[in-house]
Amino acid sequence: AFFVREIANSLRGAKRLKTVANRAKTPQQRSKAADQANKKKHVQETLKELEDKRKQLKKRATIKQLIAQAGLDFSPRAYFMASAIFGLVVALLVTVLSGSFLLALVAAFAAGLGVPRWLLSFLRKRRQKKFLDDFPNAIDIIVRGVKAGLPLNDTVRVIASESAEPVKSEFYEIVESQAFGLPLSEGLERMYERMPLAEVNFLSIVIAIQSQSGGNLAEALSNLSKVLRDRKTLKAKIQAMSQEAKASAAIIGALPLAVMILVYLTTPAYIALLWQEELGNIMLAGSAFWMLCGVLVMRKMINFDF
Repeated sequence: AFFVREIANSLRGAKRLKTVANRAKTPQQRSKAADQANKKKHVQETLKELEDKRKQLKKRATIKQLIAQAGLDFSPRAYFMASAIFGLVVALLVTVLSGSFLLALVAAFAAGLGVPRWLLSFLRKRRQKKFLDDFPNAIDIIVRGVKAGLPLNDTVRVIASESAEPVKSEFYEIVESQAFGLPLSEGLERMYERMPLAEVNFLSIVIAIQSQSGGNLAEALSNLSKVLRDRKTLKAKIQAMSQEAKASAAIIGALPLAVMILVYLTTPAYIALLWQEELGNIMLAGSAFWMLCGVLVMRKMINFDF
């Protein structure tokens, strides 16, 4: 009640000052401010569209996408057939060695579904790591080419012919898509589907905004290259600092198996009850389950993602 009049007067004064300041601007200044506001709004809309597309791509990848991301060239049908054959072979080996149908069924399930998927994931991560090692150099080629006056498409062709794999093949796909009339921004979006990395997403966003709103592409890509190298350096520091925890986790995870092997070598009759008796089989299965849970928890604790 005491300060409402002063607050109202202050608001009226601020509104009047804003009105007078707008009147003092020249038509050119008002037009420039309107253009900047429209440009900012357009950039925000572009970023929102790109973010919506990225959210759709973040859904669980199919087997076909995983095969393409791993750099392999076969169909999902061949993958499932190879998985089934591998599972049957493992089941036959376990049946012959142990004589247990239940154990053979579990081994076939793990070998047919788990091992091929793990191998595919391993190849995919290895290919992505190789890509990230050479990706900043590819961006530097674009920066130097743009500064020298080359068109952006020509610098992409240079990367597709001179860079190391898998950067070379990924940019070659962009060159091939451009030959069919696909814009560079859409070609980068398709490359993000084949190589779903944050670094590729950064490049796609920079190119998309620059193609629609303009700006200094060389400076933007130079800053992007610096950011990517800083991210790589930070990742290496994190791996070095977490190496002690990883070594401890490896030792803790290997201790039960090491003790089991040592006991088997010294007194095999003492530990043979674990696979000769039904109760021993249940104990082995329970121990293996809890060991797996412990290993996964430790892996989650020492696996840093940023």
